[in-house]
Amino acid sequence: MTTFDDRENAFEAKFAHDEEMQFKAQARANKLLGLWAAELMGKTGEDAEAYAKTVVIADFEEAGSEDVVRKVAADLAGKASADEIRAKLAEYLPIAKEQIMQEVASGD
Repeated sequence: MTTFDDRENAFEAKFAHDEEMQFKAQARANKLLGLWAAELMGKTGEDAEAYAKTVVIADFEEAGSEDVVRKVAADLAGKASADEIRAKLAEYLPIAKEQIMQEVASGD
């Protein structure tokens, strides 16, 4: 194998790793958003966790986060605007990334 092939494989592996980390961070941010929305709806404990899972699943409907925003906005029924939900999601993404990085560093 040539040096070029080695570099190509390393770049492909890094790209795959970065994409996986981004996917995990987005899913975590969606979960945090779901827990926040559940709290606004008065859900706690297992009900809040179950709702958060539905928010994570909603992200698989289409590319981007608008499917999540629409779901949460509809579920909150006026308790938060779509813009407030987008802002909350943007707030949670760096938190989620940090949590994922800490888990990777600790070997969880």
